[in-house]
Amino acid sequence: MAGSFLFLLGSAREGGNTELLARAAAEQLPAGTEQRWLSLAELSLPDYADERHAPDGQSPATDAESLLLEATLGASDLVIASPLYWYSVSSHTKRYLDYWSKWLRSAPEFRATMAGRTLWGVTAMADVELERARPLELTLQQTAAYLGMRFGGVLLGNASKPGQVLADSEALNRAKTFFQREAPLADWPHQES
Repeated sequence: MAGSFLFLLGSAREGGNTELLARAAAEQLPAGTEQRWLSLAELSLPDYADERHAPDGQSPATDAESLLLEATLGASDLVIASPLYWYSVSSHTKRYLDYWSKWLRSAPEFRATMAGRTLWGVTAMADVELERARPLELTLQQTAAYLGMRFGGVLLGNASKPGQVLADSEALNRAKTFFQREAPLADWPHQES
């Protein structure tokens, strides 16, 4: 499994439980696998503005946006490491994903480059009911499906206090093999009739 993994940290807190769980999974990647870690909270990415119909066109890209676009296009695997906030991704993560709408128009290679890449999720949550993370999982799965990406699933951990995820032995065991699975092409979630 050779590749380039981009870890996008969506927490407002450095070294939080989600990051710890993502790093535990990343330790299992084969030697030589390129890893790049970016904290979305540390990048001054402005709120996304939908300027599709603006008379002056789209605003020029900020440095943070250009960095994220370059990093996103350069990765074979994107790992969204976002704590579960109100049953979905954090605001930093959502802002980053909103920019994909702009890149679909402003970067002609974006859709074609993303197709076939793999999107993974990692999250720590205070609730022991793992089903509570389903909206976060669906957000990532549908994002992957829209762009013809593979979806590797979401690695879930339980924690509410700093460092507590390291006591979640089930999550740490899942982290050991999380990136070793072959990720299928994402499909739109549907229910059987």
